[in-house]
Amino acid sequence: MPAPLLALEQISKRFGAIVVANRIDLALAPGEALGIIGPNGAGKTTLFGMISGTLAPDGGRVVYAGRDITHLPPAQRCALGIGRSFQIPQPFSGMSVFENLVVAAAFGGGRRERDAYESCMAILTRCGLAGKANRLAGSLTLLDRKRLELARTLASDPKVLLLDEVAGGLTEHECRDLIALIGEIRRSGVSIVWIEHVVHALLASVDRLLVLHNGAFIADGEPRAVIKRPQVAEIYLGQIDMEISADA
Repeated sequence: MPAPLLALEQISKRFGAIVVANRIDLALAPGEALGIIGPNGAGKTTLFGMISGTLAPDGGRVVYAGRDITHLPPAQRCALGIGRSFQIPQPFSGMSVFENLVVAAAFGGGRRERDAYESCMAILTRCGLAGKANRLAGSLTLLDRKRLELARTLASDPKVLLLDEVAGGLTEHECRDLIALIGEIRRSGVSIVWIEHVVHALLASVDRLLVLHNGAFIADGEPRAVIKRPQVAEIYLGQIDMEISADA
């Protein structure tokens, strides 16, 4: 079995009396797509913060490609190959779609601006945004803002892509388009960790599903088997069943 590309080792985090990560272990293999679900407030986004460097853990280590990066700032983690999208897209609204990617390629990917033009246009084409390259990012629809969020992250040339609720708020048709796009990204060799409440999107996309609850992973395994576990169904109070049937 190959060594993990990304690993959390006994990661802990608390905010006052609230424990959001209790000595968590996680391993992401090269090329793997991993999904994470859990109730609101379970600590999923906090986990991403500790991986990407916007939050410091209280204990444990973050290891990337065999290197301890626990104390590296976000910019250095991005330069090493950890890219993150956000639940609420955060484009530079006053810049064009193309300019948003060039900034990401220059400051996240470490490339000279002119050297990034061709690759940025290729990414926009891949993400279905080539025809909107000169539009202001702030004028895009929700789906296109989510596409731009992905495209900007890809412009930094990540090896690990952290996706935070990218399917939320999309129609079923838009969700299918997004799933297809993420599948293309994965086939290019990018490893993925995806937090999502739209469970059927994960079922169509990931190899393994983890359930985070009360600061710990309570289930880990084949996605459809995991969501059928009584403990998981109880936590979600029937929500899982509805989302599965929507995909049937």
